[in-house]
Amino acid sequence: MLLKVGELAKRSGMTVRMLHHFDAIDLLKPSARSEAGYRLYDGDDIGRLHAIQALRQTGLSLREIGDLLQQGQEPLPLIIERQISVLEREIEQAAELRERLRLLKSTLADGKAPDMDEWLSMLSSMSAYGKHFKASEIKDIMQRWRQMCAKWLPLVADVRDAMREKLRPDALEVQPLARRWMDLTARWMKGDPELMRRWQEMYLQEPAAQGRHGIDLEMVIYIDKAVAIRMKALLKYFTQEDLRSFNLETDDDWHALAERVGKLVRSRAGPSSGKAQEAVDAWSMLLDRTVGHDMARREKFLRAFGTDPVLRAGSVFAPELSDFIRAALAVRLGSR
Repeated sequence: MLLKVGELAKRSGMTVRMLHHFDAIDLLKPSARSEAGYRLYDGDDIGRLHAIQALRQTGLSLREIGDLLQQGQEPLPLIIERQISVLEREIEQAAELRERLRLLKSTLADGKAPDMDEWLSMLSSMSAYGKHFKASEIKDIMQRWRQMCAKWLPLVADVRDAMREKLRPDALEVQPLARRWMDLTARWMKGDPELMRRWQEMYLQEPAAQGRHGIDLEMVIYIDKAVAIRMKALLKYFTQEDLRSFNLETDDDWHALAERVGKLVRSRAGPSSGKAQEAVDAWSMLLDRTVGHDMARREKFLRAFGTDPVLRAGSVFAPELSDFIRAALAVRLGSR
């Protein structure tokens, strides 16, 4: 059975113009022509047209359909799977755009219209962040920054002071700053080493990300040198798995305990006093929480922070506080 172009258009629900277009681009050429020159389509042509219509429903372009049919009949499951992948990428891109627009909207939530410089700076920063992070990651990072800003700003000021005083980044006096910088960064990035790596990579590569909140590239390079010294010291005693396992939420408790022990030292309390022994109990429990109640890590911790000069210098517990705890602990062990 041969159908003229008008009959095929009517039965297939397509227009004659579209069938002529398919012929012109070699997508569907009639198998024959009448003596009068009319296009005539046979059963194979009709089957090919049905394949074209089905493939158009998947969202493929006419060129892509032509390529597929030229290569031979590709299994339909593979065609469908490929189109699903395309749609999933489009959905992911749309979701990412939606989240970035929401993020941009949230920065303007106070209703204050930024001036042109602020607007351009905001867009430039978001563009820089977007090269390294998903919108959802940027949102989480910014939310945690707002929560931790009160801790970061004093540290930034202290690092700036050290730089003004021309303290070398390898000086032991800078190690407390390196420890604070590492601890806050880890808490800010939820202890995720991949997030920390990408953040540092972005900061070093993207000028638009630099200089915010007083943290400029010069400061980052300075403190990174001190942090590298501390990290080298840590890796002499701990594996990367050990470091990732430490409880990051105990930092405030260590500071509170250090202040408590500092008062005992200043009041010249003896290591055998009741308050000193209570402090030892608190110190021991806090240490267990920090190392996840792992005895092997606890022993490493005690050895590292009890002997290594770099780690002792950067510890929340200044050497005199650690010595006080050690003396109080010795009293307890000696009384057993």
